[in-house]
Amino acid sequence: MTTATAPTAPLSALDRCDRCGAQAYLRVQLKGGGELLFCAHHAREHGEKLREVAEHVQDETSKLGNPAPSAG
Repeated sequence: MTTATAPTAPLSALDRCDRCGAQAYLRVQLKGGGELLFCAHHAREHGEKLREVAEHVQDETSKLGNPAPSAG
């Protein structure tokens, strides 16, 4: 997959996977217009097809390996 080159807002907990509703970590800008959001699981499951139809991909799955700092 390619990495997004256009500036895009970071994904947040409000962004949900279009397949299952889990938190999205991947935003796919489609060549034909529009976008899809995927959790890490579905991004891996559909990765091959996404590479075929993606104009840009914003991949934030690295957040899964870096827990957010705790307050306090």
